[in-house]
Amino acid sequence: MSTLILGVGNLLLSDEAVGVRIVEGLGRNYRFAPGIELLDGGTAGMELLEAMASRDHIILVDAVRSGNPPGTVVTLKDEEIPTLFGRKISPHQLGLADVLSALHMTGESPKRLTLIGVEPESLEPRIGLTPVVAAAMGEATDRILTLLAAVGAPAIPLSEKEKADQAREGLWRSPI
Repeated sequence: MSTLILGVGNLLLSDEAVGVRIVEGLGRNYRFAPGIELLDGGTAGMELLEAMASRDHIILVDAVRSGNPPGTVVTLKDEEIPTLFGRKISPHQLGLADVLSALHMTGESPKRLTLIGVEPESLEPRIGLTPVVAAAMGEATDRILTLLAAVGAPAIPLSEKEKADQAREGLWRSPI
């Protein structure tokens, strides 16, 4: 199974960074089965086309405006995720909509698409998440881990030694 866990967000706009921060945390704290890839997509758009092409499952992790209180975690699957984006729910929708449309046109759409989103409290220019959104990261991470376990590919928590070795060697990097 080819699964991409894609965190998107702008680190300079407070809670807009939540998707990237969740994927970073996954990379620092877990080991994944072969075929599961983590990617910090930042604010990239069409640059993600190759990384997203022909996947069995893409799990998008992002800040989303769902109309719920800040820190609310939402999960949308497949056709629940608006492909034409009539109502913008994520600051990255236009870029991701373009990528998803291009994948559809080339026959390289993912078989499954899941969005794990966190309602932002602030999108003001500032580095760092608000406390309410930082607190929601655990629930969002748990939802991702549950999705993986449900398909027989559970993530394995790293030992403290493995985490220290990884941090020392700088193994977690954004490929983009």
